Amino acid sequence: MATQQVLHPFIGSSVSAEALRTLIARVASSTATALITGESGTGKELVARALHDQSDRSKANFVPINCAAIPTGLVESELFGHRKGSFTGAMTDRIGRFELANGGTIFLDEIGDLSLDMQVKLLRVLQERSVDPVGGTKSVPVDVRVVAATHRDLEQEIVAGRFREDLYYRLNVLPLNTPALRQRNQDVPVLLAHFAAHFAQKGQTPITFAADFLGALQDYAWPGNVRELSNLVDRFSTLFSGQQLKINTVPPSLLPKGLQLIQAERLAASPSDQTDLPVVAGSVAIENHSANADVMNPFANPAPDQPLDAHNEVEHIIMLAQGLPSLPPEGLSLKDRLADIERDLIVQALQRTDGNVSQTARLLNLQRTTLIEKLNKYDLRQGTILNNS
Repeated sequence: MATQQVLHPFIGSSVSAEALRTLIARVASSTATALITGESGTGKELVARALHDQSDRSKANFVPINCAAIPTGLVESELFGHRKGSFTGAMTDRIGRFELANGGTIFLDEIGDLSLDMQVKLLRVLQERSVDPVGGTKSVPVDVRVVAATHRDLEQEIVAGRFREDLYYRLNVLPLNTPALRQRNQDVPVLLAHFAAHFAQKGQTPITFAADFLGALQDYAWPGNVRELSNLVDRFSTLFSGQQLKINTVPPSLLPKGLQLIQAERLAASPSDQTDLPVVAGSVAIENHSANADVMNPFANPAPDQPLDAHNEVEHIIMLAQGLPSLPPEGLSLKDRLADIERDLIVQALQRTDGNVSQTARLLNLQRTTLIEKLNKYDLRQGTILNNS
């Protein structure tokens, strides 16, 4: 099970997945520093672990540290250790992460979040191959391979004055990039199967995906990348254990907004697919094949002032927990609702790309001209900073 989890960023036959596997195998035995770049959720730490596991250092420690998760005042102590009495609360000597990784690999995740002061100290460690514990009187030599990672564009950070150029070149000896999942969507089916087997409930067969739902999942942009896919399969495996999932099996409240839109568009294009809508009850999904469909269907409108039954209550709670509105008794305009979702996703994409139209179009898998039409449709040019480059 653990081996499967570690391998997941490299599963697939896409060119980028194969290239990453090949590159890891080629540079793993090197002692040079490596810099892994890529969006959040693409498996940068797992790439670092693979570099360690395939190297001559595999029998020694692999020590990860998230530089963004440690308060600024404690980073130096975490990395280099401290001596008793060196600051308030330092009751004993403490070995830093570099010493813990001696003979092995240290993984510095989110390296772009280090303060400039700490960047200077890290640069010295890389040059001198020794650390100075806080409050210590002598340096401690360390033999550590450094692998760093970031989702930031460090070259832009250098221009902005937030990252040291000399440290960047010291780290970026061996560059590796973890591709976004939308750039290798042909790997989605095998990743789904992998995680379905990983998260299968005890005594149950893994969930599977019908062709219509599989197509929707491949067309989804996956802003959270492999991590988002893993979490979604975990959710489905809990709620629909052992089932085959179709485009109409999963309630919209259990899908991310972008996938909700794809589902709604496809169901609208094929009304016959809307028949067997499920009821989520605990950890199972009860498919509605009975003549009494309106009673069992969680999307059916209840009679005025009629309290929600147990199944609808579950659906209602799920929707509220995810910040989504439940279907009101009087119904709603699906067309207007889909338009609201589409507009919201476009705004989110524009914010993520700082208003760059071309990047926004790529993020939403749209033609640039199509995006511009939608910007005009929703009047998003007013009050929205757009960069047409």
